[in-house]
Amino acid sequence: MPSTLIVNARLVNEGREYDGDLRFEDGRIAQIGTGLSARANESVIDAGGRRLLPGMIDDQVHFREPGLEYKADIATESAAAVAGGLTSFMDMPNTNPPTLDAEALENKYRRAAGRAWGNYGFYMGASNDNLAAIQSLDPLAAPGIKVFMGASTGNMLVDDPVILDGIFRDAPTPIITHCEDTPMIDAELARYKAKYGDDIPAACHPDIRSREACMKSTQLALSLARKHDTRLHVLHISTADELALFEQGPLIRADGSRKRITAETCIHFLRFDRADYARLGNLIKCNPAIKDASDREALIQALADNVIDVLATDHAPHTLEEKARLYTGAPSGLPLVQYALVAALELVHEGRLTTAQVVQKFAHAPAQLFDVKERGFLREGYAADLVLIDDTPFTVQREDVLSKCGWSPFEGTTFRSRIASTWVNGELAWDGRQLVGQPRGQRLAFDR
Repeated sequence: MPSTLIVNARLVNEGREYDGDLRFEDGRIAQIGTGLSARANESVIDAGGRRLLPGMIDDQVHFREPGLEYKADIATESAAAVAGGLTSFMDMPNTNPPTLDAEALENKYRRAAGRAWGNYGFYMGASNDNLAAIQSLDPLAAPGIKVFMGASTGNMLVDDPVILDGIFRDAPTPIITHCEDTPMIDAELARYKAKYGDDIPAACHPDIRSREACMKSTQLALSLARKHDTRLHVLHISTADELALFEQGPLIRADGSRKRITAETCIHFLRFDRADYARLGNLIKCNPAIKDASDREALIQALADNVIDVLATDHAPHTLEEKARLYTGAPSGLPLVQYALVAALELVHEGRLTTAQVVQKFAHAPAQLFDVKERGFLREGYAADLVLIDDTPFTVQREDVLSKCGWSPFEGTTFRSRIASTWVNGELAWDGRQLVGQPRGQRLAFDR
């Protein structure tokens, strides 16, 4: 593969924005500098001052394969991801069948090979009866272990205190948790059903899946992690209340140590709030629920203040027909990978975050937290997963959505930045208008 030289770029990496050039060859970043000269037969791209970022790493997606391919699959959703500048993803275990043992885990890796447009990792799931499989998990085989400490599908709600304690005691990888207290949610749902039947207004969702339910479950997870000194990552923080539970400061401290307990929020909690249920209804029904404008503001500030360490999508597509059902029958989740990065960059345009902070939360931190080998940074020798940003506005149209479900909660939204190019392992995958070439994603490696 001939080398490629990107010149006149605004490189964004490790807290800095600076003008420079970057060369990549054989799938790796070969040289970063200024005034680099083109070699014979080298492809040269003039960035014209546009921002060049490391590819984003989305540590929380539901690509629905196996078992739910009618609404999404690894090929379609990874295509949407690279169109959105997300070059690596970590997929959740609540598929059909669920990913509860080493055989199911390897089956998903086999499915992704040759079909995933981005680089891929798959979580092992936890249940009340697979502690032995968790204890024997090869720590190089998965980014982490997913524990649903709130409502989930199938056999993946872990509510046995003895099993929970064992998982936190023996996990060979980081644990990631969905924290909502199921008994509290069930009680509120029964109360609302008594009033409305199945046609509960979508605006009641944040009251049914309440901040109190989030807080109680998150406190339990943190207590178990502290008891066993577990590396715990709490997913999709949706409330201002929970922020006081987490340590402020960089993920990697000045002495080289890192936080043992970390927090994450998702792009939809930063762009929507309770007022949007009137317009979007069940389209923005998700778990945990999108809550109040005050929560949204607190979460944005927590990203800036290094209380929240990671930004992700929780991409979870469903068909429009499913979303059109009455509240109790409409599934939770929304498709987000294609427009997540440009939605995050709106916070830069608004003066709430810097581009370097977005890159820290969406690329560097996931790589560091999950020990991803040689990705997530603009560094010589690292994989050439790259994203070029063009600051020209565009409006999201349904016909442009690449996710199989065919819709986006951002339809009609005008973003001030767009993805001009995405490279995965040094190969162009998105040229700003369409997918290019063939799926070239690789299995993520972990440096543990």
